[in-house]
Amino acid sequence: MKLGFGLPTGGTTATVENVTVLARHAEALGYSSLWVFQRLLCPVAPLNGYYGTPNGPWPAPFRSTLDPIVTLAFLAATTTRVRLGTSVLVAPFYSPIVLAKQLATLDVMSQGRLTVGLGIGWSRDEYDAAGTPWPQRGQRLDEFIQCLDALWTQDEVTFKGTFYFVPSSRVEPKPVQKPRPPLLIGGYSEASFQRAGRLGDGYTGGNMAPEKMAHIVTRVREHAEGAGRDPARVIVASRGSFRVTSTPQGQHRSVFCGSLQHIRDDVRRYEDAGVSEVFLDPSFQFPECSITDVLHQMEALAPEGA
Repeated sequence: MKLGFGLPTGGTTATVENVTVLARHAEALGYSSLWVFQRLLCPVAPLNGYYGTPNGPWPAPFRSTLDPIVTLAFLAATTTRVRLGTSVLVAPFYSPIVLAKQLATLDVMSQGRLTVGLGIGWSRDEYDAAGTPWPQRGQRLDEFIQCLDALWTQDEVTFKGTFYFVPSSRVEPKPVQKPRPPLLIGGYSEASFQRAGRLGDGYTGGNMAPEKMAHIVTRVREHAEGAGRDPARVIVASRGSFRVTSTPQGQHRSVFCGSLQHIRDDVRRYEDAGVSEVFLDPSFQFPECSITDVLHQMEALAPEGA
């Protein structure tokens, strides 16, 4: 299993200096990938709570967030080997032709190091601000992926769907990676697992008990096999939002929370669950934790043999 690292692209820690030093240090330590997330805004009076905590406030890092595509373009120029991933871009904020062009360019500029995590989103406020209809969002995402795939793989593209249209065109450059950059689908519903296996190259999610993660791995691979695809080739990349503490919080320790050894053990449990890659994300332990602390944690948790 591969081990990546999530960059702090939200909150007061999201500075060019911090992102640069963490990215370069992760690459030097042998981490396989760097990951960023997306938020458009942080509503003062949100229409719905943070995903997974319906009655809770949005996390503080969401108050100020760097654009993920611009950030990865910057990192493409400041790193040389490490892969660059999104977990996730919210597809309904874009049109397929615009996103296809941006991501193909990013794959070219990074010399084929891009992994695309794509999701449906959960914020009604962000949908409204982006001018995106909330109904039929699942059907829109399915068609979005099909259009994106056509734009990346066909020499002459013609696409006419219910929601999206591309006139007969040449759309270049194509991505460096063939037939396309790895496309991972995020979400926590059965429809998301099906979409990941049927239309994507795999799944991205995480921050859950390993047994629940194992269930998702199984379902995504079953859907891939049902679509006539090789389940052994399915990629599952999972976030591990970690917090290093001297003692576990509460009576039951949360996954990726505790001592460095606890976190190492959780990484192994995810590997046993069938996960292809875990990326450790320190974003939600700031500002209590300093960048210097995270650099030391990164060193302690670095891939063995790197």
